[in-house]
Amino acid sequence: MTNQPNIEELEKIASQVRRDILRMVHAVQSGHPGGSLGCTEYFVAMYFHIMKHDKNFNPDGIGEDLFFLSNGHISPVWYSTLARYGYFEVSELASFRKLNSRLQGHPATEEGLPGIRVASGSLGQGLSVAIGAAQAKKLNGDNRQVYVLMGDGEQQEGQVWEAAMYAAAHKIDNLVATIDYNGQQIDGAVKDVIDLQDLKAKYEAFGWHVIESYGNDMESLIVKIKEARSLTGKGKPVMNLMTTEMGFGVDFMMGTHKWHGVAPNDEQLEKALSQVKETLGDY
Repeated sequence: MTNQPNIEELEKIASQVRRDILRMVHAVQSGHPGGSLGCTEYFVAMYFHIMKHDKNFNPDGIGEDLFFLSNGHISPVWYSTLARYGYFEVSELASFRKLNSRLQGHPATEEGLPGIRVASGSLGQGLSVAIGAAQAKKLNGDNRQVYVLMGDGEQQEGQVWEAAMYAAAHKIDNLVATIDYNGQQIDGAVKDVIDLQDLKAKYEAFGWHVIESYGNDMESLIVKIKEARSLTGKGKPVMNLMTTEMGFGVDFMMGTHKWHGVAPNDEQLEKALSQVKETLGDY
């Protein structure tokens, strides 16, 4: 995009996105606030600073950077970011998870929501989709990048590792994957469900460039994403292991799997919103 917001402006956008997430999930008493809050800086950085993309949505994305969300349950943060960028009216956020809404609990394509290229949320599939899109860009002579976000618990899915092998074997080097490494999944701490052990070493062994970042500091995160982007075109896919805090920005939601998929009640919403500044106006 042109006229990129500075760090202070990006942080203001992130604050408003957090308010949107909380209000959307509360309004229908369903959804996934924890991971959405934890990935807010990432989404704002990607859409408002990193990627070349057009809010006048073209599903083919020719000449644009493409983004795919594999862990589709954190749809609230994606919907808010798309709306705040101008893909659709911010007021439509009020329809989240409602009957016949374009803003389904997991991103879907049937309703034609601008910004959504594939249905997602069935864990383990997003990396494969992104690799296919990246390979298509190579075949078409399109030099833009493809980005995908996955969850850390999602790394327990076998399809992820098939895709990881394929990407390295076929030198899909226009791809930057990111893992939201918050250490939590729906049933508890990731290490207690299936310990991932050394993910950096694993992806490096699979033939990827790997960088590590902290996802809840806007300025340092942007530096790291740019570093990841600088590694594209060098014969290997790129992995960004992004440490985040689930529920970041709301003290009683932070660092626990309990807010993976639970909506705040009225009192909890009021407390949460008191910690997150309104900067762009609530929908």
